[in-house]
Amino acid sequence: MLRSGLGRIGILGAGLTGIALMAAGCGGGGGGGGPTVALLLPENQTARYETHDRPDFTAKLKQVCPKCSVLYSNATNDATKQQSQADAAMTQGAKLLVLDPVDAGSAGSIVAKAKARNIPVISYDRLITNSQIDYYVSFDNARVGKLQAQSLDARLKQLGKAAGPIIAINGDPADNNAKLFKSGATGQFKTDGVKVAKSYDTPGWLGSNAQNEAQQAITALGKNGFAAIYGANDDMAEGGIAAMKGAGIDPKTRPTTGQDAALAGVQRILAGIQYMTVYKAVTKEAQDTAELAGALAQGKQPPAGLVNQHLSNGKKTVPSVILTPVAVTKSNIKDTIVKDKFWTVSQICTSAYAAACKSAGLQ
Repeated sequence: MLRSGLGRIGILGAGLTGIALMAAGCGGGGGGGGPTVALLLPENQTARYETHDRPDFTAKLKQVCPKCSVLYSNATNDATKQQSQADAAMTQGAKLLVLDPVDAGSAGSIVAKAKARNIPVISYDRLITNSQIDYYVSFDNARVGKLQAQSLDARLKQLGKAAGPIIAINGDPADNNAKLFKSGATGQFKTDGVKVAKSYDTPGWLGSNAQNEAQQAITALGKNGFAAIYGANDDMAEGGIAAMKGAGIDPKTRPTTGQDAALAGVQRILAGIQYMTVYKAVTKEAQDTAELAGALAQGKQPPAGLVNQHLSNGKKTVPSVILTPVAVTKSNIKDTIVKDKFWTVSQICTSAYAAACKSAGLQ
């Protein structure tokens, strides 16, 4: 990847700037001779983006628009970097932006630049707020939080600890989805009478930050001062579980929630270390977005029936494609994640998890 060190190359610097912009996202696209679609993803620490979103979007776009090219960039959780990647994509002639923002607020400036050039913007997975986006594709994210809380509350009731208390490790406050997850979860906790003893918002969705937050909570509450951990996604769950292990607490005794059905999260569920995750059919999300992008890039109308809701982003009412998330525990991994080939049995059931897989009916 070419970086800002190009400035030291003297007279060649100006000529190489364009190359640097092309390489900025460590991605790329082919020269299909047709319109270029920029796919701008926010980070690569969550496995879904490189293993599902990017390849599934690209493959489907090639089906619906064979001459389209994909210009791919990943911002690695850096909002400033994403701004530069979007600028580079538009400079290179992108006719449409599919933008999953690092920061839902500051991404509005990307949208403004795109609109000035008459470039449509699809807000992908995370809603870009207070901006003139053209479409939005995602899941019912308040429902994600509600599903997490409902699952956790039911488990707490089974354990005879219906009121908790719990530790809540929420997501990045710069991500509008994180706010929706938190809203859905906290509303359900309140309804069910579950006390949230400590609550944290986790910058960057980083598992290391989540672990530090959970450690702080355990120190403040004591080893026996909490009954469970609400983790907004599987990285937050992993951080909470690591903190419990570090404090000498068996995580099997304190149910933990997650989201995204990350491979490691699914394996932890099979092993009884993590209680649940939320599966979102990311492949369908990416494919629906590609169908929408392919139509727009060719100046066509979206496929009939694809748009199923109209949601406000604070600036306008946005035509939206909203998919339904599913709560997953050990009992339904086979009927959801494996059935959809999100992860295969061979990927999940490595030697370390062979016995757990057999017990769950996966082998």
